[in-house]
Amino acid sequence: MPIRILPDELIDQIAAGEVIERPASVVKELAENALDAGATRIDIDVERGGVGLMRVRDDGCGIASEELPMALARHATSKIAGVGDLEAITTLGFRGEALPSIGSVSRLRIVSRASGADQAAELIVDGGTVGPARPAAHPPGTSVEVRDLFFNVPARRKFVRSDATELGHIARLTERLALSRFDVSIRLRHGERVLLDAPASDLEGNELARLGQVLDPDFGASAIAVRHAAGPVMLSGWAGLPTRSRAQPDQQFWFVNGRSVRDRLLMNAVRLAYRDVLYHGRHAAYALYLTLDPRLVDVNAHPQKLEVRFRDSRQVHDFVFRALERALAATRPDPHVPAAARAGEAAGNGYAAGLPDGDSLAPADARAGAARASPGLGFELPRYEPGRDPWALAGAVEEGVLPTSGRPQMPAAGDYPLGTALAQLHGAYILAQNPEGLVLVDMHAAHERVLYEKLKAERERGTPASQLLLEPVVIELKAHELAALLERYTEWERAGFELDALSATRLALRRVPATLKPAEISRIITAVVHDLGLEANTHHLEAAADRFLATLACRTAIHAHRRLTLPEMDSLLRQMEATERASQCNHGRPTWTRLTVAQLDRLFLRGR
Repeated sequence: MPIRILPDELIDQIAAGEVIERPASVVKELAENALDAGATRIDIDVERGGVGLMRVRDDGCGIASEELPMALARHATSKIAGVGDLEAITTLGFRGEALPSIGSVSRLRIVSRASGADQAAELIVDGGTVGPARPAAHPPGTSVEVRDLFFNVPARRKFVRSDATELGHIARLTERLALSRFDVSIRLRHGERVLLDAPASDLEGNELARLGQVLDPDFGASAIAVRHAAGPVMLSGWAGLPTRSRAQPDQQFWFVNGRSVRDRLLMNAVRLAYRDVLYHGRHAAYALYLTLDPRLVDVNAHPQKLEVRFRDSRQVHDFVFRALERALAATRPDPHVPAAARAGEAAGNGYAAGLPDGDSLAPADARAGAARASPGLGFELPRYEPGRDPWALAGAVEEGVLPTSGRPQMPAAGDYPLGTALAQLHGAYILAQNPEGLVLVDMHAAHERVLYEKLKAERERGTPASQLLLEPVVIELKAHELAALLERYTEWERAGFELDALSATRLALRRVPATLKPAEISRIITAVVHDLGLEANTHHLEAAADRFLATLACRTAIHAHRRLTLPEMDSLLRQMEATERASQCNHGRPTWTRLTVAQLDRLFLRGR
């Protein structure tokens, strides 16, 4: 076959194949044109999933009557003029391909009236054939009707799915548009049914209401506001709490300079930021907005403009990761108090690891007064003395001997969000009371997070607390387990261990972290080695060093059926309040939950 120049009709259909994939692609191009025209309201009407009709109406600046025929020409645009404009694109569209591509595979009607014009102009395109422009009646703005999509391209029409499927794609696209511009009213109707009606607003409370329309009504109550800037780059938006994770990544929205994108680099940065708090296999929900100098990003990297390229991708990735990681660090029982405010308390709370006999989670001064006082009590209880009447205290209370000011007082919610420990349930949970109701804490998961954050902090400082052993602890391992352990010798050393291989199957420990209980060193180390071998390819933490510390913390933390005293429970609660990410354990499971007084009243039908 000889080389030939393709006819314009075939060229248009080939170009349309790159831009117009399905009905949702048409709505996307037309809505983006409306936003570029400065519209404050966009109405979208569809029929038969968009195949029968798609109408997009806006109140933007409109198109002048004499320029309307040119708008249907290929590569005709008002958004760029020279090569230099491609280096700093500030509009959603810029190629001048949308209208001619849509017109070549459908029956298109466009009516537009420019601001200040006396009348509108109308143009009809039938399968690429452009008719003459003629006067029409229309308010300021533009309306574009697209009917019988792909009527003249049977091969492409076969790939169009059912009406419900195509309507679902249009609905999701409209939701992304609604989240990209809170200052624009957007409405989507299918026939007579309104699928989305989002009024314009620039108030934060109303923005959360729109988020509730698109995601879930309770998204605002279970999300963290994100706002961080560095130089010409700013990240803002909302990140869902780890406890609000989903089985599918269907509520993840990224916007770069107002453009909805699905960029792998940005999504990976978010995934890494959530890795310490998200349960394995779950997905975060978020709506995040990255604003930066247009010269630092290339939006001309994908035919449908869904992907972008950053001039310094590594720097952008690290910026997003660090900003979101710090925001998620506040996922602890006391989100209103910054971590720095509690740093001094955390240092003095004695992060005990194995709770050996004679030691506890509570600091020394708390243990000294454990028999006399508890957090929240304003007086000392008398010590037990042999021969003393065991009912003396009860009688003194009944007779009013104890002063009123000395009676137990609940701590303020801002001081102790997790309240005061009351009891231990089934050897696994701590029952506590705060002014709002009851608090249940998984003591192993909570202690695991506390230890993990402490180990990470010591690793960053390079000064792990460790102790030399008078006699080395010798552990028998399998040959492959010992070989794998020695490959990670540096990680063990940075955590406070000093290891020595005595043979192919014998390991000697000469130094261990100070938090390890001497009697349990062999059991803990054997379990850590075994867990690291199993989790090498399945752990939700990708960094090998983090996996090691998380496994060490998990095996070192208190386990079920370990009896704790009330001061020990209270000390763990205080440590949780001072520890970042304490609302989830290392595996992403929640560490605590709360039942408010109102919920308890409903359980017992009080007030009815």
